[in-house]
Amino acid sequence: MSLTRIYLGLGSNIDREKHLIAGLEALDGFVSQMTCSAVFESHPVGIKSGPFFNLVVTGLTDLPLMELDRRLKFIEADNGRYAPDRKGLPLDIDVLLYGEQVGNFDGLILPRAEILKNAFVLQPLALIAPDRLHPGVNIAFSTLWSEAQIDQQLWPVAFEWRGVQLTPKGML
Repeated sequence: MSLTRIYLGLGSNIDREKHLIAGLEALDGFVSQMTCSAVFESHPVGIKSGPFFNLVVTGLTDLPLMELDRRLKFIEADNGRYAPDRKGLPLDIDVLLYGEQVGNFDGLILPRAEILKNAFVLQPLALIAPDRLHPGVNIAFSTLWSEAQIDQQLWPVAFEWRGVQLTPKGML
């Protein structure tokens, strides 16, 4: 089976470091050549809660899109996302891009609209894939970020996974 380049957005506002690390560990089971962006803290958008940690991950998978989405839902569930008594969002993992796919795939719309709407998605994406073109608008992510007029603030945060500092010291 062929491999597809994917981009995933991860976020958490409860035990943020613990849940993001759990998400990365789980993804490592079926995403090869995984690369992580810097990690950013941001105010919540669309919900009332504490601040979030967010990052973007890219890698290769042999999973079909809907199977990938199903596995992401299982990872979220394992981290308490769908618990009836949860307060906040322990772990959110969204498919941002799946190869060059554009369209509605059983309710999963690609590329994900939040890419162009939220700084906590677009800035990490621009850092991890500056020259990659957004398949919907055909503009590089670095250009989209430099021209974005998104009224949201982000703060880079120190974050380590498997002994590697994800956020470069120069950003802190």
